[in-house]
Amino acid sequence: MGGHRADTAPETGSAAGWRCTGIRWSGGRPAIAWDGQGRGERSSPLSYGQRLAFVAGGERHCLGVWRAGKRTPCPAGRTVRGRAGSAQCPECARLDRSFSVAADTHAADPRPYRVYLAWFGPGMVKVGITAEERGAVRLLEQGAVTWTWLGRGPLMAARRTEELLRAALGVPDRIAYARKRAVRGGLPAEAERAREVAGLHVRAAGLPGWPESLERLGCAVTDHAGPFGLAGLPAPTRVVRELVPGAGVVGVLVGAAGPDLHLADGLVVDTRLLAGWELGAAPAGAVTGVPLAAVVPPAEAGGQDGLF
Repeated sequence: MGGHRADTAPETGSAAGWRCTGIRWSGGRPAIAWDGQGRGERSSPLSYGQRLAFVAGGERHCLGVWRAGKRTPCPAGRTVRGRAGSAQCPECARLDRSFSVAADTHAADPRPYRVYLAWFGPGMVKVGITAEERGAVRLLEQGAVTWTWLGRGPLMAARRTEELLRAALGVPDRIAYARKRAVRGGLPAEAERAREVAGLHVRAAGLPGWPESLERLGCAVTDHAGPFGLAGLPAPTRVVRELVPGAGVVGVLVGAAGPDLHLADGLVVDTRLLAGWELGAAPAGAVTGVPLAAVVPPAEAGGQDGLF
C-alpha cells in the first residue's frame, strides 16, 4: 500500500508527502484514500486476494477538516496519538463537529435525507439517517451487513423519525465497531438476516407518529455479503492496536467492512488507525510487527463506539 499507488507489493515505493486518510467506499468497492497536503486527494482501489505490505513513517499528523469536497489542513500541523480513533487534533475535531448533521448543528441543510434500518449481526440493529445523495455509502462505511430504507424527507423530519423509531424499537444510536467485527466470521445465512430486517421494517412502518413530511419507503432489503467478501471470511482473532514507525503490517486481504480490513490470518486492520500516517512499502521478507490485541467476544465488546 505504497503512497497513492494502487499496487501494494513490497517493491512498490511510497510517494513522499501523501498521507493516508483511511478507507473510502465508492461503487460498492473499498479503496485507501490519500491526501497530498495541497496536491489534492487520490485513492488506491483494493481487491480481495491482493497482498498488503506496508510500514508507517515519520509521525502521525492531524488531517484537518474535510468539508464540501475540500480539505482544510490543520493550521498548527499537530501530531495525533497512534491509538486515537480519529486523525484529528481536538481543535479540528471541534470545528468538524460544529458543522455536523449528527450533532444537529446543521439543521438548515436543504438536502433530502433518508432514514435506514441497518443490521450488523445477531442483536445488533440500528436506525440512522444519511443524505440521499450519498446513497448506500453510509451503510458501507458503517459495516452494515443487511439493511433497508425506511423513509425520505427533510433533515429535521428524518431526524424526528430516527428518534421515534429508536425509542419504539428499542435500538441504540450506535454500535461499537469492536462488536461488529467480533461476529463477522460466523453470521447467520443471508435469508435469515433478510427476514429479521423485513420483520423490523414491518414493525417500524406500523408505528404511529411519523412526521407527515417524511415519505415512507417500502422494504427492499440489501445485503453486503458480496461487497464485504463475507463468504468464507475467517473469524477475526486479532486487531491492530496502533501503527509505529518502521513496523510493518503484512498479509493477504480477504474482506473489508466499514473501516476494517480483514486479512487471511484472522488479523483485522482498522483503517481509522492508518489515517494521518505516511505509509511506505514494507521491505522484502517483512512480517507484521505492530502492536496487536485479541478480538474480544461479542458479549464483552459493548459500549460506545471506539477503538480500545
